[in-house]
Amino acid sequence: MKAFVTGATGFVGSHVARVLADQGADLRLLVRSTSNPKNIEGVRADRVVGDLRDAASLEKAISGCDTVFHVAADYRLWIHDPDQMYRSNVEGTLAVLEAARKDGVRRVVYTSSVATVGFTGTGPPADENSPVSLDHMIGHYKRSKFMAEQVAIEAGKSGMDVVIVNPTTPVGERDIKPTPTGRIIVDFLKRRFPAYVDTGLNLVDVTECAHGHVAALEKGRSGERYILGGENLTLKQILDKLAAITGLPSPHVRVPYIVALATGVVDEVVTGRILRREPRATIDAVRMGRKKMWVSSAKAERELGWKVVLVEGALRRAVDWFRAHGYA
Repeated sequence: MKAFVTGATGFVGSHVARVLADQGADLRLLVRSTSNPKNIEGVRADRVVGDLRDAASLEKAISGCDTVFHVAADYRLWIHDPDQMYRSNVEGTLAVLEAARKDGVRRVVYTSSVATVGFTGTGPPADENSPVSLDHMIGHYKRSKFMAEQVAIEAGKSGMDVVIVNPTTPVGERDIKPTPTGRIIVDFLKRRFPAYVDTGLNLVDVTECAHGHVAALEKGRSGERYILGGENLTLKQILDKLAAITGLPSPHVRVPYIVALATGVVDEVVTGRILRREPRATIDAVRMGRKKMWVSSAKAERELGWKVVLVEGALRRAVDWFRAHGYA
């Protein structure tokens, strides 16, 4: 197998690349000129400099590969220039798929997100069939990922062999940026969590998530979506688990939604618009938190052999990695 991987210097992508390398795949990794290569140190692979926003570089990079894992994405809950996010996530996905089509790639595994799933906030956990539309998407990240997923679905309908995976909220080592979820862990380690809001996430071990990508390549049905999830937990339960791992105190004060929203407004205005830095609290993040993002991975269990794994081990690895690398 000659596999091409985008996003390999990032969090999930680096784990996908390492799983493929361990299985003996012939790897070619797309690396931006500005990327930090630390996450792929020691990985046996050809590295090709290119960019999702440069179609010519993608066509050259994909040439000769029979499999594509498109993992790269701009994952931020606040961005000063949203057009950059749409160019990377939507137009970049279209460019990758078009380059793969031109080169006759056998199969593409596209990494979408749980963000594109339809959450109601009530009833059973959401799954791949939960009703959803672009109007349900809060914020530019969710909108851009939903639009990109539609591009992948349309490519599958047009005859390409495309399998879509929807990871929930990966946690573990090598969250280099860190992601918004990684920031929860870092903020907890820095004792910046004096209170919490009533929300919920599904956490998945990033290593298991990477294996799920390979399972999707081997067993997934073209045109189908597969949620790769772990444990459904409230934010308070996550913080309590981090407290048990670290010995640090878990917050006991729950913040009402309206107070959290007001904090997001102030932080976005002051930190984002005035100081031009990424805010810790954003309006979109608070609005998303009104619905618990709990899901079922039953389809992936049936068709991919996916297994839901408890998340304590991944949280512990994340804590150890952040501490070892000076984040906290």
